[in-house]
Amino acid sequence: MNAIVKTDFQLPGQVAKYTGKVRDVYTLENGYLVMVATDRISAFDVVLPKGIPYKGQILNQIASSFLDLTADILPNWKLSQVDPMATLGLLCEPYKVEMVVRGYLAGHAWREYKAGRRSLCGVILPEGLKENQKLPHPIITPTTKAAEGHDEDISREEIIARGIVPADEYEQLERYTLALFQRGTEIAAKRGLILVDTKYEFGKKDGVIMLMDEIHTPDSSRYFYADGYEERLARGERQKQLSKEFVREWLMAGGFQGLEGQQAPEMTPEVVNGITDRYVELYEHITGEPFVREECDDVQKRLLDNITEGLKIIQ
Repeated sequence: MNAIVKTDFQLPGQVAKYTGKVRDVYTLENGYLVMVATDRISAFDVVLPKGIPYKGQILNQIASSFLDLTADILPNWKLSQVDPMATLGLLCEPYKVEMVVRGYLAGHAWREYKAGRRSLCGVILPEGLKENQKLPHPIITPTTKAAEGHDEDISREEIIARGIVPADEYEQLERYTLALFQRGTEIAAKRGLILVDTKYEFGKKDGVIMLMDEIHTPDSSRYFYADGYEERLARGERQKQLSKEFVREWLMAGGFQGLEGQQAPEMTPEVVNGITDRYVELYEHITGEPFVREECDDVQKRLLDNITEGLKIIQ
């Protein structure tokens, strides 16, 4: 199947369209939206030149499942999955921060720690930690939500002092973040995985805090295999993981970190197919179900037909 890297629909009641790094978001009348998870892939806040077949379906279906599995913790934006790649939901006013939560010292946090920094978003980290080591307790390391370019680390104190989020609401976001991470950790453990770190986005609808966007997908989360984790840690070996970190590592090996003037290495068919296979692998591990590739000669038509039909529930 060809990758779907762009949609350009005119939906009933559509008032706006926003194109994100991965998702196309259609705002509708009366406070609704349709979010299409495309096959675009981004790393270092840069959209890469080729899409990854089935990636959008994988992201949308994982997120849809986890939104259902966490709805008892707090309400979320989802109303209905109207297509394998699209979800209909409520339009919320987003908070201008992303809540990143980390249970292990990996990825960006490790790169900062390795560079000698012991304070991450105002959280003090102890000396003597190793890469991929479990932290004494999960930590929240928020980032700003950049409309364009790179998100930036920010402390809870700065968020509150700058009035980005009121103190009482930010404290509630922290409680929700830790509860969601605990739920994700428990579900991952049942599948033989470790939820290493993830991020959540929140918004408000009619004065109520709601969970937005994706949750516990390989684009927003990092997973290790639990089997052999301790042995690999003790030997200082790389962890076997399911996340988008392998894409970042491939890019860094090719001299690309999203900096000005850098060019991404060539995405050959072998590279693209390999990334699809890794996403399918994560889907099957985290959901415990086989991934069914939705084969279709005209995915754009299928999407438009399914979304139009799905909108009937709000009309």
